[in-house]
Amino acid sequence: MKVVICGAGQVGFGIAERLANERNDVAVVDRDERLLQAMSDQLDVRTVLGHGSHPDVLARAGLAQADMLIAVTHVDEVNMVACQLAHSLFNVPSKVARVRAQAYLAPEYASLYSRDSLPIDVVISPEIEVGETVLRRLGMRGAVEAVPFADGEVMFLGVPCEDQCPILETPLRQLTGLFPDLKSVVVGVQRGADLLVPTGEDRLHAGDIAFVCAPKDQVGRTLALFGRENMPPRRIVIAGGGQIGLYVAQELERRTPAMSVTLIESSRDRAQQIAQSLKHAIVLHGSALDQGILREADIANADLMIALTNDDQVNVLSSVMAKRLGAQQNLCLVNNRSYPQFVRGLGIDAYLDPRAITISRILQHVRRGRIRNVHALLEGAAEVIETEALDSSPLIGRPLRELRELRGVRIGAIIRNGKVLFPAGDQLIVPNDRVVLFALRSTEKQIEQLFRVSLEFF
Repeated sequence: MKVVICGAGQVGFGIAERLANERNDVAVVDRDERLLQAMSDQLDVRTVLGHGSHPDVLARAGLAQADMLIAVTHVDEVNMVACQLAHSLFNVPSKVARVRAQAYLAPEYASLYSRDSLPIDVVISPEIEVGETVLRRLGMRGAVEAVPFADGEVMFLGVPCEDQCPILETPLRQLTGLFPDLKSVVVGVQRGADLLVPTGEDRLHAGDIAFVCAPKDQVGRTLALFGRENMPPRRIVIAGGGQIGLYVAQELERRTPAMSVTLIESSRDRAQQIAQSLKHAIVLHGSALDQGILREADIANADLMIALTNDDQVNVLSSVMAKRLGAQQNLCLVNNRSYPQFVRGLGIDAYLDPRAITISRILQHVRRGRIRNVHALLEGAAEVIETEALDSSPLIGRPLRELRELRGVRIGAIIRNGKVLFPAGDQLIVPNDRVVLFALRSTEKQIEQLFRVSLEFF
């Protein structure tokens, strides 16, 4: 597939890296020669120096022959114009744009992104994507990952295994016998820096993170199996009143009005604006690193501290301080790619990587075949994929235990006619099943071939 990416920042680099590793033809456009040089030094991509919304630059990037344009520059208007040019001048089939300004995303302007107006096929708002991820985590505080699949019927969870985890050192195969009506499946394990696809004989150790697929109505029981509480928080302190922090606070007021929310914002003007936007939340002006401000926010009685500022160091340090001052749990935003390696050792219960969230959302629309959803883990070392099996798939009608093609892959759930099925060894995949699976990076092409539509299907 031939893809043109406008923007060589962190998100553009991440997308280019993933697509280039999968042997796609990738061209990247940016005005920053330094960023392009760093990209060409590390990746097998073509780079074009120039403005992403200039037609001559896009032509030099080969947009006329491209299957997709992904516009992720730092300027919304450049991304929009690039998509318009891709449609009007180059007839590009698929166009994705990152749009950050919330004014462009108001529901009353939804008709803006139509074929007759701005022909953008997919609009990605990182702030909304990250905000929704935060909101999902609130009901699953025992998990470090919580991603819905199959229209919310299946949850993918990352659950830390600590010393009190009751199923440590138990062969995974025995869990089916111990809990016969539980349809949750351990599909992957992070052990230190390694990612494993477990077999039935493998065991979980203290310090592991278990990746689990669970039906939505069994999430609470699944977390309890790992010794994790699943009570939603009642008192929350949010550090940072930027677009993400304000979105989370507004949605909490709308969805759970009984919840107590306090928001800390370092800018006086911004704090005043936020106070006018919120109905019930308490807004404090000050630094989240100020213990006096944290005490004023009643951090000692908070169920959860959420750090969503634009400064990673503030997020990490304020989260650690909040925990030591009495907050039960913390969740922080981390942009720096090197931070996740050590934040858990500092006492961070869970973190969010906005770059990884955005990249996963975009990749969902890049994959071929009937792939409906994608979530990347550990800089793309593995992915959770939701895909659809059609008549032409070589998996149809074969018991799962006989599928030797699935090395490095573990199926977590099969959804048939809206019902979640446990992927036992004798289970068959039939046409139109939706399959949620965990796959190591090395298997991506293999998965695409197993589930994509062949020419005979048409």
